[in-house]
Amino acid sequence: MAAASAFYDIVDLASHTAVSSAFVGRGGELTVLDGALRRTSAGEPSAVLVGGEAGVGKTRLLQEFLAMAEEAGAVTALGNCLEVGAEDLPFTPLVTALRRLHRDLGTDLERAAEGSEGQLASLLPDLGGPGHTPDDEYGRAQLFQHTVNLFEKLAGDRALVLAIEDLHWSDRSTRELLAYLIRTLHRSRVTVVATYRTDDLHRGHPLRPYLAELERLQGVQRMELERLARPEVERLLAGLLDTSEPDHRLVGWIYERSEGNPFLVEELAYSYHDKEAVGLDNSLHDILLVRVEALPEPAQQVIKVAAGGGSSVEHVLLSAVLDLPEDDLFDALCAAVSAHVLVPEAESESYGFRHALMRAAVLDDLLPGEHSRINRRYAMTLESHPGLVPAHQWAGRLASYWYLAHDPARVLPAALKASREARRGNAFAEQVRMLERALELWEQVPDEVLRELRRYDWPDDAYPTAVEGDDRTADAGRLHFVDVLADATVAASRSGEPERSVRFARMASRVIDETAEPERAAWFWLQRARAAHSQGDTGEEESERARRLLEGRPPTAVQADVLSQISLGGALTHPSREHIAIGERAVRIAREVGASAVELHAQVTLGMLCVFLGEIEAGLALQREVLARATEIASPYLQARLHVNLSAHYEQLGRSSEAVEIAREGLATAHRNRLNRLSRARILGNLVEPLLAQGRLQEAEAALTSSLEDTGGMQRGDDLNRLHAELALLRGDLAGAIDGLARIPSSQQQQPQRMLSRADLAVRIAARSGRFADARNELLTAIEDEIPAGMDHYAWPLLVHGAVAEADSRGLPDADVDRGQVLERIRREAQRLSRAVPLYEGWAYMLDGELARAEGRNTPEVWVRAVEALRPTGRPYPLAEALFGAAVAYAATGAREEAGWLLREAEEQARKRGDTELLREVTALAERARLPLDPSLFAEAPAAPTEAPDPSATLDRPDRSGT
Repeated sequence: MAAASAFYDIVDLASHTAVSSAFVGRGGELTVLDGALRRTSAGEPSAVLVGGEAGVGKTRLLQEFLAMAEEAGAVTALGNCLEVGAEDLPFTPLVTALRRLHRDLGTDLERAAEGSEGQLASLLPDLGGPGHTPDDEYGRAQLFQHTVNLFEKLAGDRALVLAIEDLHWSDRSTRELLAYLIRTLHRSRVTVVATYRTDDLHRGHPLRPYLAELERLQGVQRMELERLARPEVERLLAGLLDTSEPDHRLVGWIYERSEGNPFLVEELAYSYHDKEAVGLDNSLHDILLVRVEALPEPAQQVIKVAAGGGSSVEHVLLSAVLDLPEDDLFDALCAAVSAHVLVPEAESESYGFRHALMRAAVLDDLLPGEHSRINRRYAMTLESHPGLVPAHQWAGRLASYWYLAHDPARVLPAALKASREARRGNAFAEQVRMLERALELWEQVPDEVLRELRRYDWPDDAYPTAVEGDDRTADAGRLHFVDVLADATVAASRSGEPERSVRFARMASRVIDETAEPERAAWFWLQRARAAHSQGDTGEEESERARRLLEGRPPTAVQADVLSQISLGGALTHPSREHIAIGERAVRIAREVGASAVELHAQVTLGMLCVFLGEIEAGLALQREVLARATEIASPYLQARLHVNLSAHYEQLGRSSEAVEIAREGLATAHRNRLNRLSRARILGNLVEPLLAQGRLQEAEAALTSSLEDTGGMQRGDDLNRLHAELALLRGDLAGAIDGLARIPSSQQQQPQRMLSRADLAVRIAARSGRFADARNELLTAIEDEIPAGMDHYAWPLLVHGAVAEADSRGLPDADVDRGQVLERIRREAQRLSRAVPLYEGWAYMLDGELARAEGRNTPEVWVRAVEALRPTGRPYPLAEALFGAAVAYAATGAREEAGWLLREAEEQARKRGDTELLREVTALAERARLPLDPSLFAEAPAAPTEAPDPSATLDRPDRSGT
C-alpha cells in the first residue's frame, strides 16, 4: 500500500479509538480562555499563558478551547515545539502553525502575504518566496514586522487563535518572535495561547524570565492548571471505566497514586481495567510502560524507534528508518495507535507520543547504546533522503541526530550547515548554538575531515578572507576553526550577547599568529572593541591593538573600520582634533576600498566630534545629512545610531523639545524594524532625559515603566537605572534613588559621560542624606583627572551640585576642613568648560553663585544672570534652581519684593518639573523669610526691617539633608 494511504488509514483508525470523552475540572480555565476570545472578537488582542506539570491536562484544555473557538467562527492554528533538537530548529512551531493556516485559508493567506514572500520565506517556504531577506539584524527586523503584518491582515475581519504547545522546548527565536507578536498586535483580532510545563522550568531555564516579562504586558494572562480534586478524579474514572459509579476503594487508590494528575489517572485506570489491577503497586515508570509492554514485539520496536526520533516523527521518515515490509509496518503502527501510545497528526503526516512522559519512559528503558544506534539510523537515512523532512528542518535535525549518535566527524559539517541555515533565517541565537557545538567537537574530528570543509559566506563584509588555496593545506583545520569563531563572534553580537561575542574573539586571538595574519587578528580585536563599547566601556585598548597590527599595510576595509572605531572611542572619552583626523582618514580609506557602511559610520563619528569640539551646527548638519542617507538606503541600525546621537546632542545643548522629537522618531524606527534590545534601551534613555528636564514626569515614567517590556526583559542598563533614580529623587523617594544608584557601577573605566552622570547623582544623593563628606569624595573622584572636552553637559551640573554640597555644609563639624582647596579645584575645572550655549552659560552663573555661597558671600546679581540665561531654554530645569538661588540671595539682603517674586516663580517651575525636594525648600524659605507664595497676599506681608541690611549677610539655604 502507498505510504500516504497507509498513514491516513491509521489516522482513520485513531479517530475511532479516543481515550476518553470525559473533560472534567477545567470549567474555570475554559471560561478564562473564552473571555480572552470574546475580547479578541471585539477588537482587543489577548494572550493566555497556560502552565502546569506534565500530564495535568494542558493539551486537552487547549483542544477543547480550539474546538470551541472554531464553533464560534474563529480561525485557529496550532504549532508544537519539538523536543529533539529543540533549540536548534528556529521558528518550528510558527512554521507549523502558518502551514496549517495556509491549508485552511488557501488564497486568503496568499493574498495577505503578497509582497512579503521574500521576507517570510523562513516561516512560509510553501509560498515559494525568493528568500532575499538579508541575514543580519535588519533581515530579522523585517521578518518580525512582516509576520505582524500578515497576522493583522488575516485577522482583519475575524478572530484568529494562534496556539503554541510545549513552550518549554522552544528555541529563542520562536520566543522572541512570539513576544514581538504579543507586544505589537495592538488592534488585531488575535488571541495567542501558549502552554508550558512548570516542572521543566529549572532555576536557569530561559522561559522563567521570559514568562515573567510577558505577564507584565497589557492583555496577557497567566494561569497554571492544578491537579484534579478527588470528586473530579471520580468523574474522570467514571468516563474511563464506562460506569456511573466507580468503586470508591478504587477511586481512593487511584487518587492517592496519581495525586490528581489526569494523565496518571488514565494510565492507572488502564492498568486496572485491562490488566486486572496490575500496576496499582508498581512504580510510575512501570505504569507508563504497561501499554507498550502489552503490544506485540514489532509494535514495541516501532515505538522505540519513534521515541529516538523526537517528540514528533514523520511517517515517511519512520518508515525509512525501520525498513520493514509495508504490511508489517502498518500492523505495528496500528497496534501502537490503537493502544494510545502513538498519536498520528494529519497535518504533518507524523506521529507523536500521547504524552511526553510516556516517551521519556520508553527512552529510559532502552538498552545502553540503543539510543545512539537509533539516532545513527535516523541520521544516515536523512543524509541519503533529505526530502523526508521539511527543508527548513533538515540541517538542524541532521546535526542533532549525529550529535546524539556520538559521531563528531559527522556532526561537524552538519552543524556548520545548520548554522548557515539559521543565519539565513535570521535566527542568530540558534546559529550560535550550532557553532558552539561545532567548536566543542573540533578537536575530536580527523584532519582529513577538516580539510574537506569549505568556507562559506563571510560573517562580516570587512572580514579578511584567506589566500586562495589555503583551505586545502595542512593548516586548513586551524583556518576553518578561525572562520567558525569569526562567524560565532558576529552571531553572538547580533543576538544581543556581547559577552559571548568577546569570548569567541578571545578564543580566536589565542590561535591566530598576529605576525602571519595581521588583518584577521585586527578584525577580531575590532570585534572586542565593539563589544566593550556596547557594554559601556571605552574599548580603546582593543582598538589600538588592532591599529598597531595594520600600521604600514595597504588600505583595506578592516583598516578603515578600525580607524573609525578609534575615532568613535575618542569621541566618547577624550575628543580631540587628532580624532577628527583619524575619522577623516577612515572615510578616505573606506571610499577607496568601497566599504560604504564603514564610510557612513565614520562620518557620523566626525559629526559627533565636531559638536563636542565646538563646531556645533556643522556637526549637527553632517549627522542630519547621514540620517537622510541612512533612511534612503533603509539602514535601520545606522538610523538608530543617529537618532541616539542627535537626541543626545539636542538635550546636551538645552534643546529638549527637539531631543524628545528625534528620540520618539528613533523609537518608532526601532519598533518598526525590531532593532535589538541595546538600541531600543539607548533611545529610550535619550527620550526620558529631556522629558525629565521639561517636567513631563508622567511621560518619562511611562517610558521607564515600559523599558523592561520594550527591551525584551533585559536588565536595565546603567542609563535606565540612573534615570529611575533621578525620577525617585525628584519625587522625594530617597530610598528608591539610593537603590537605583547602587545598580550603577562606579568604575572610572566607563565612558566619561556615564561616569560623570553617575557621580552627579551620587553627589546629590549623599548631600540629600546629610553625608557631605561622601558628596565631596564623589566629586573629587570624578574630577581627579581633567574632564575631557565635549563633556560640558555632564560636567556643569556635577560642579554646581558639588558646590551646593560645600555651601550647605558650612559650619558643620569637620566640614570646613580643606574647603578652600575643593572650591579652587572646582573653579579650575569650570574654566575649561564651554559656555557656548545658554544652558552652559546658565550653569556657569549658578556655579559662581554657589561658590560665593560656600565662601559666605552673597551675589544676587550672578543668580539673576543665571535666570536670564536659562529662561530662553524653555526648561524648568535648572531654571527652577537658579530662581530659588536668586530668591535666597535677595532675601538675605532684605530685598523682599524681588525675593518674593523670584520665589513664587521658583515654586511654579519646581511644580512644573515635579521636584518635591525643591518645593519643600521653597516652602521652608517662604516661612523663614515671611515671604507669601500667594501673590494676592504679598501686600499684607509684614514690612521689611527698618534697619539697613548687612550686604555681607546671608540667609542660609534650607538644609537639604533635613537635619
